[in-house]
This record gives sequence, structure tokens and C-alpha cells, in this order.
Amino acid sequence: MLSPAGSETPRPSAPVPKAIFIIIDGIPADVIESVATPNLDAISGERGYTRAYVGGMPGQPSESPTVSAVGYNSLLTGTWSNKHNVRDNDVSHPNYDYWDIFRIVKNHDPSLQTAIFSTWLDNRTKLLGDGLEEAGGDKLDYHIDGFEHDTERFPHDLMARYIRDIDEIVASEAARYIKVEGPDLSWVYLQYSDDVGHRYGDGLEMIAAVQGMDVHIGKLWSAVQQRQQLHNEDWMILITTDHGRDADTGRGHGGQTERERLIWIVTNSDDLNSRFYQLPAIVDILPSIARHLRLEIPAGIQDQLDGQSFVD
Repeated sequence: MLSPAGSETPRPSAPVPKAIFIIIDGIPADVIESVATPNLDAISGERGYTRAYVGGMPGQPSESPTVSAVGYNSLLTGTWSNKHNVRDNDVSHPNYDYWDIFRIVKNHDPSLQTAIFSTWLDNRTKLLGDGLEEAGGDKLDYHIDGFEHDTERFPHDLMARYIRDIDEIVASEAARYIKVEGPDLSWVYLQYSDDVGHRYGDGLEMIAAVQGMDVHIGKLWSAVQQRQQLHNEDWMILITTDHGRDADTGRGHGGQTERERLIWIVTNSDDLNSRFYQLPAIVDILPSIARHLRLEIPAGIQDQLDGQSFVD
């Protein structure tokens, strides 16, 4: 189309895809479905909530413990523990041959900006192996983590209130940074709900912890919405948990019972396909993020993925 002066009218550029994934530790699907979570509801809308699963296939090589670091790494690598080799929270011998999503991002385009906001330092230093040559070198442009080791500022108490306080800082800083800088891919990890589950199990304390987490989600959602309003950006937000809890008390996890395996996913994506509604797995999140960000995954890595995209 030509303008009156005879020159072509510039076409508006396509929105820049951005993604943020959030792991809220240890909240079973039945709990998230029974507690008032207005911010999660606003993000999911009519179609963006589903139950999902962790733990691989019971009795098969992919069977994986329903433990925190195992769940995180299954999301990060799109593979089960028989491949990424994280089987407990010690993260003693991760197999970096199975690339994490941040390594895929930097391999695709080193100029893409990445960030992590985490209550647990090992997420960056062990699971992602940021800075380690065997894990792909430097992959994170910004990080805020490690507060759990600052016992002067956050003295450890038996009720884990110090984790609640750290979560507050992590969520607030993530919202601030996303609003100002708009990194292409961000990971936010919040822990307090799992500590409450281990101490109290199912009950009023867990409900309060989930409601507090929803407040943190509201800050992050507000930052994402502001970016979309002020910039030509298309943001996908994905929120999930890493494991459920035992059915007897809600205090434990790690096994292969239905409640320990059953998790959930919330997203604002408008491009969901049928896989999203057919009990997806946590390993489906990596390929879904990659599809949204239009990442090219090297063939040797793509072939090893256990997950498939639930977005078109």
C-alpha cells in the first residue's frame, strides 16, 4: 500500500516474543484448585489451566522421583531423570549433555537476554551449571539468588519464615526487573509453599501459603502486562509446580502415588493445542517455550527431548 506521497507505508513489525516461567514449589493440583487464587485465575482465563504430571512413566526407565530438583530439571531440560541424571536435591552429577532451555536460547542467539530469580542458589549453579564449560558456559545475563546463605540478614528459623521473606524479595525484584528490562527468557522460583507443606501438611497453613504465592504472581503478571502495553512484545507466562504431596498427610513426597505425580500448569497463551488438555507432562514445557520464542533447537538435542509442545 502506498502513502499519498507515493512511498510505501511501513508495516508494523511483529511483536517480539518473550517468556517467563515460574515454579511454585510443592502445591498439589487439588490444593491449587480449591484455594482462591485470583491472579492465577486472571492469567489462565477460560482455557489456560490444566492438570499435568511429573515422575516419568512408572516402572519404565523414565520413572523419576517426585522431588524438587528432579522436577525443576525435568522442566529445564525437557527430559526425565534417566537422562538428566538429577535424582535428588543434592544435584551431585547432573548430565549436561541434555541442554537446558537457557543454553538453547543462547545457542540460538547470544544477544537474547536471560534472567533467573531464585530462592535456591543451586538452581543456577548446579542445575543450570551457569558458567561451567560442560554446561554451555555463561547463559544468564542477570540473576538474583543465594539469600538462603545470608544467615545474618535471614536467620534460619524452624518455621521457615526466612524463606517466606526471601520469596518476597525474589518476587519483587523479578517484577521490577521484568518491568524495566524485559528479558527474553526469565525463570522465577519460589519455595515457601513446600516448606509449609513439610511442616504442616494439608490445612489452613498451606492455604495461606498458596494465597501468599498468588500475591507474588500478581506482581509478576502486572509487570508482564505493563511490558505488553508499552512495548511491542508478545509475552507467554507459564506457572507450574514441581511435585504434589502424599495423600495421607500432605507432608511428604518423592514416590509415585497419584497425588505426588499430579501437578498443574497455568498459562496466558492463546496458542494452546490439544496436548495441553490431555494431561501434559512437565517435560512439555521446554518445547512449548521454545516454540513461542521461535528457537531453533539443534537436531541432536531435539531428538533427545521427552516432551512435546502444547502450543502451536
